[in-house]
Amino acid sequence: MPDNPRIEELRRRVQSDPASIAFAALAEEYRRAGRYEEAIATCAAGLKRHPSYLSAHVTLGRALIEVGRYEDAREELEFVLRAAPENLAAIRGLAEIHHRRGDAVYAPEDDDTYAEPEAVAPPASGGAPRPPAPQAAGDAASSEPAQAVLHASPEAPPVDPLVEARVRALEGFLAAIRSARGDAASPR
Repeated sequence: MPDNPRIEELRRRVQSDPASIAFAALAEEYRRAGRYEEAIATCAAGLKRHPSYLSAHVTLGRALIEVGRYEDAREELEFVLRAAPENLAAIRGLAEIHHRRGDAVYAPEDDDTYAEPEAVAPPASGGAPRPPAPQAAGDAASSEPAQAVLHASPEAPPVDPLVEARVRALEGFLAAIRSARGDAASPR
């Protein structure tokens, strides 16, 4: 079966100019098409020339997740978060790794130390509500709830405080969305 036209176009661009950043778009198209090994190989080759291209690291991390190379994926996604701490795709990727590994995740009924997120009020101008601002990883007010947010399985390596803080921020954001929708009791 021939490739889709977008993959063919991007492949031609990368072949005609190997230094092009089009490799990242090609790798993402491969990933979306379920061609994970091609996505991984394309990212690896392109990142040799463009090692700081964060979206390519995200694509690589997501493709590595799909082939079960969780530790390699975690390294790629943490690289992105060190450079761009608010990168939602990298945060989601790390959460996906925890989910696929079977790590226990936060459940409010499991821990009395969980602090409910602040009430979310719609902005004065209307529109979507804003989630509460995440607290810093070393913030005294956040140290106890941090333990409730992410429980690692006994055989899992220790959770990086940066990752834990990002997961905590994501949990707060999701709770704010649920609260705004009126479905705060639903676990997902």
